[in-house]
Amino acid sequence: AMAAYRVFGSENSPYSVKVRSYFRFKGLPHQWVVRTGKGAQEFQRYAKLPLIPLVLSPTGQVSQDSTPILEALEADHPQPSIHPQDGSLRFLSELLEEFGDEWGNKWMFHFRWAREIDISAASQRLAREFVGEGSEEGGVEQVAKSIRARMTGRGFTVGSNERTAPIIERDFRNFLAALEPHLAHRQYLFGGRPALA
Repeated sequence: AMAAYRVFGSENSPYSVKVRSYFRFKGLPHQWVVRTGKGAQEFQRYAKLPLIPLVLSPTGQVSQDSTPILEALEADHPQPSIHPQDGSLRFLSELLEEFGDEWGNKWMFHFRWAREIDISAASQRLAREFVGEGSEEGGVEQVAKSIRARMTGRGFTVGSNERTAPIIERDFRNFLAALEPHLAHRQYLFGGRPALA
């Protein structure tokens, strides 16, 4: 049996969930390690950057950043492929993956941190995951307050502000309006199986 990879991530990180989905699709043995305060020391031992996902291979090799992680794994485990066989469709898959990573991040950040109700919900959700199950409510509140302080006001990094909010939100609705009919009769973007996008 192949030794297991360790995937450090978060349910709240689309990049982490993307990498975990890849492991599941490929049937690669892996352990999902939620990045929490309790596991911070182990994560920091391997991390080059304080970002998730982080993948630790059975041989001790460390990778961060979801797209390079998937590219490296695909080179080592090419079947079943995450790339459509048709070259044009493969290009579209790679283009959509890049779009999701770079532009989808703007939607995610905006919808988490632009309005008070969303700021409250996102900071609470992230804090609960970080401190772990069974933690005292005061500890969750303290971590949520810290997350809120760190994340609010950073909208400029993705171009989210009062002036751009209507554009970001309209763009998201337009994307969903295009995606829904496409997926009405397909399980995945490129047909019957997952692709990079």
